[in-house]
Amino acid sequence: MGRDWREWHTEYEDPDSRLSRRLLVVQGYIRDALDSFPPGPIRVISACAGEGRDLLGVLADHPRVGDVTGRLVELDADLAAIATEHAPPGIEVVCGDASMTNAYAGAVPAELVLMCGVFGNVSDEDIEHTVRALPSLSASGAVAIWTRHTRPPDRTVDIRRWFAESGYDEIGFTTSDDLFGVGAHRLTAAPATFRDDTRLFSFVGYGMV
Repeated sequence: MGRDWREWHTEYEDPDSRLSRRLLVVQGYIRDALDSFPPGPIRVISACAGEGRDLLGVLADHPRVGDVTGRLVELDADLAAIATEHAPPGIEVVCGDASMTNAYAGAVPAELVLMCGVFGNVSDEDIEHTVRALPSLSASGAVAIWTRHTRPPDRTVDIRRWFAESGYDEIGFTTSDDLFGVGAHRLTAAPATFRDDTRLFSFVGYGMV
């Protein structure tokens, strides 16, 4: 039986929970990314966005909110509805399958790519495939932010290597004693050509995402 993702999100209501602490780290990297981009429009995409707390929480008081447009993709209709309620103008919330690249058609290339809560739910092969596909969703100099638990075997080591092999420089990587990791990487290689018919990953279960 699948996880009740709406119930899972209630852990955010506890400011001392693991998810709340991870959220603060992710939001910190999002703020830093927005601050780093040159003047002008900023496009963002977010896969498996849930309620959009990471991006929308930052945009609520960020001075560059007016520059940001983009798309949050979430399969659960109730979670997508919550995200829509909190989304500022320019941010589109789509209830759809984030695993297919056609979900991002018209919203890419993006300067900020969020893959938070994804890599703990898919196979190692799909993580690598997704990382190597991210340049096709990205603009030159784009920042990608991701999360993954660090339970043995700790795949964050491999994920960081796959980003490096795919043309990214690591901006930062944060781990916690309660077994979560958050990474941020900037694309320094040339972006790849976007294809709207590619599957990035398939959900196979869940761990501590």
